[in-house]
Amino acid sequence: MKIFGTHISSGAFDYLSNHLGQINSIKEANNKLYRAFGIVNFFECENDFQLLKKSLLLTENIVSESDRAEYGDFQTNSELTNSIAYYLTTKKIQPSIVIEPTCGKGSFIIASLAHFNKIKQVFGIEIYKPYVWESKFNIIDFYLHNPSENKPDISIIHSSIFDFDFNSILKDIKTSELLIIGNPPWVTNSKLGSLNSSNLPEKRNYKNYSGIDAITGRSNFDIAEYITMMMIEQFQNKEGHVALLVKNSVIKNILFEQNIKKNAISGFEKHRIDSKKEFNVSVEASLFYFKLNTKPAYKCTEFDFYNNSEPTLNFGWLKDKFISNTKLYIDSKEVDGLCPFEWRQGVKHDCSSIMELEKRDGFFVNTLNETIELEDNLVYGILKSSDLKDIVVGKTRKFTIITQTKVGQETNYIERLFPKTFSYLNTHKKNFNTRKSSIYKNKPLFSIFGIGDYSFKPYKVAISGLYKTFHFTLVLPHNGKPIMLDDTCYMLGFSKKEFAVYTLLILNSDLVTRFLKSIIFLDAKRAFTKDVLMRIDLAQVANLIGKGKISEKLDVFNETYNTNLNMDLWNDFIEEISLVRNQQLELFN
Repeated sequence: MKIFGTHISSGAFDYLSNHLGQINSIKEANNKLYRAFGIVNFFECENDFQLLKKSLLLTENIVSESDRAEYGDFQTNSELTNSIAYYLTTKKIQPSIVIEPTCGKGSFIIASLAHFNKIKQVFGIEIYKPYVWESKFNIIDFYLHNPSENKPDISIIHSSIFDFDFNSILKDIKTSELLIIGNPPWVTNSKLGSLNSSNLPEKRNYKNYSGIDAITGRSNFDIAEYITMMMIEQFQNKEGHVALLVKNSVIKNILFEQNIKKNAISGFEKHRIDSKKEFNVSVEASLFYFKLNTKPAYKCTEFDFYNNSEPTLNFGWLKDKFISNTKLYIDSKEVDGLCPFEWRQGVKHDCSSIMELEKRDGFFVNTLNETIELEDNLVYGILKSSDLKDIVVGKTRKFTIITQTKVGQETNYIERLFPKTFSYLNTHKKNFNTRKSSIYKNKPLFSIFGIGDYSFKPYKVAISGLYKTFHFTLVLPHNGKPIMLDDTCYMLGFSKKEFAVYTLLILNSDLVTRFLKSIIFLDAKRAFTKDVLMRIDLAQVANLIGKGKISEKLDVFNETYNTNLNMDLWNDFIEEISLVRNQQLELFN
């Protein structure tokens, strides 16, 4: 049975039909429902009261539900919410005030009413009006089946969490023990923005990223992360607890920011759940628990939610280092420093249908299946993350057009020097002009990013940012031209093949692999990032492994890949990375 496009149990329907039929006053109706079920202002306005009365006259009022994607909606099943509430009781948590910042259909509220018998007030906030109704109907149904349970004051508030004034309830929270519980939206601000959703916070770079980071995506954030930080900022000085279902990336980011913000929270726990089982989505997520109003802490213990007996690992801050696995880090911490070479991301163009090419029968073909005749000068082979499976790569299946040698370079020369290439690009001018990223705003026509002197180095050592593989790849030139990488890859560029191979052997060592496993988060969208790779101190690793071991590895490399390299340039290599490293240390000291 449905009313207002949302479900209502037959018991709740019968109760409302039998008890509201003769009532004509919204005040009288609200008082009656408050006395029976503790729901404060069940009807927020006269229109709601009259609308419900009319709907109750129908046996069924089916209305199609709107697209819940724009709210980032994943409703939590009652079995999971009850398991979470029960787990909190094992920690001796018995709150007097419960807040669910995005309450949906009220599953967490019902679970809280069932497991915490000292609750005095409940506040549920929900932007989607049908769910406001369904939460209230579910509360009625709960008490019809459990009439002897404690009945606190329950406020289900129709509002966006981003517009809600928490000062209106802060006055009620003095020495009371608080529990913030729920399942905030599992989407990013940019995703909701692309859906033209109204369920968005005010647009701002809330992590204060600067320059290129702010406009190329690092300022994109998870809505659940924003809501969690809202709760911390509002309530960190109140006695209580927080238990939220969020993506694992949110937990990592909250812990990372904790070293800067030093919020009064501690006791961090991450309880991994099976999102496929619980929500039928392929997202790595967990129950995130922590305690409010405590001395700041900086580490988190990870558990399996379905078997909480033993922690699986610890992660977070160890002094001034952020790590994903404390145990592995202790065995490889000597590697943690500053890379003497700057890791770079590959080429970014956001125009794959035009810029991504294959070669067939001597002609280039784009993803629109158009056959194109181009001058070879600006066409380069390009590798994607999926192409970095081997240790050595010297050819490509894809090609791209490199319109600039550095960011911001004028592209007028293309029309003059390479008319075929210009004609092709100009034909698809609209595709370039409609690119959404602000990085292309006020830039020359056909601009690209992630391009510089390093892009044209003949030898590169690269790694995929997307794949969870711990090997690095040597990228060799093809037909006398350097091979490019796309923006899902990270690379170091070298003019000397020996320097590139020495670096490859160092990075593919067991020591570096153990170190990377101790600092990366495999459930992140990009396990490897520039920040992570810049922590590999090549000079220190080279010293720890030693010239003799590298020489042995080089012999194996020569035999495997039919090369004839030697260690003659090793001392020059060590001198260069040590010199750059020392200069960097002087700058930081």
